[in-house]
Amino acid sequence: MSRSAMVGNVTAMLEDAGFVVSDRCAIRPKSFDIAARRGEDLLLVKILANIDAFNEATGHEMRRLGTYLRATPLVIGLRSRDEDLKPDVTYFRHGVPVLSPDTAYNLFIEEVPPLIYAAPGGLYVNIDGDLLADEREDRDWSLGQLASELGVSRRTVSKYEDGMNASVEVALELQDLFDAPLTSPVDVLEGADDVHESEATPDDPEADPDDERVVAVFTRAGYSVHPTARSPFTAVSEDEDDSDVVLTGHSEFTKAAEKRARIMSSIGRVTRTRSVYVVDRAKQDNVDGTALVERDELDDLRDADELRDVIRERADYEEAA
Repeated sequence: MSRSAMVGNVTAMLEDAGFVVSDRCAIRPKSFDIAARRGEDLLLVKILANIDAFNEATGHEMRRLGTYLRATPLVIGLRSRDEDLKPDVTYFRHGVPVLSPDTAYNLFIEEVPPLIYAAPGGLYVNIDGDLLADEREDRDWSLGQLASELGVSRRTVSKYEDGMNASVEVALELQDLFDAPLTSPVDVLEGADDVHESEATPDDPEADPDDERVVAVFTRAGYSVHPTARSPFTAVSEDEDDSDVVLTGHSEFTKAAEKRARIMSSIGRVTRTRSVYVVDRAKQDNVDGTALVERDELDDLRDADELRDVIRERADYEEAA
């Protein structure tokens, strides 16, 4: 199956699940293919046939964008090396959760989240430690008795009850022993960090030298500017005082720039952000909702209010549901 067909299939699945989906980011390089929103759940989705093509730089960019846009970065892929991804298992690559299309379908359409996640050493599940302790005490079993039944140490059982996760084999043994489900699903949308080694948000890349003038203006106006390296936009700019987030682009106004501006508009409607493209000369106020501002004009804007007003006046902004 081609990547275009995969993107189309994933887009259709998300729309069937009630998501509003952006246009495809048909540019290179790109950290994500589509943005999708359902209520307060916002996804940035990368779609790959082989997830081994998902490299560290892309993973770091998606995690940064997830932080700045309050979104969940997600990879949907078919296989790793020569093996298909297992159904109902959450994988991780460079800190980003990875699902097979079937797992994504179950999560978003059937509303059945995955119970299993892959980590070094095998497949694991989340054990509900409080429930396990209650079940053990109801049977009047000591930690040692349960440890003997499982063939593990007393200390290991104590760790399970304190929240340590267990292998699939141990989880099945517990289920057989107590005839009750003792596992909790992987919360892909909100709790993915709980099941792998979380790290701080990777540092921003350096701004392109050609963009330093634009970065300086936004910074002077009170925005925190986060440069990007693999996105349709060159930066995400945050005005913390106004909770305003702006996708920012900058280049000569070419056909390629116009294409990027259109993609930024589509993404902005889904992410509930505004977008602005700084160009040398502009003959129109916006491109499908992305405000156009000339470089010389930008230099005259002195504070966030002026900059925000110009963007709002020129942008045809319509928020997705």
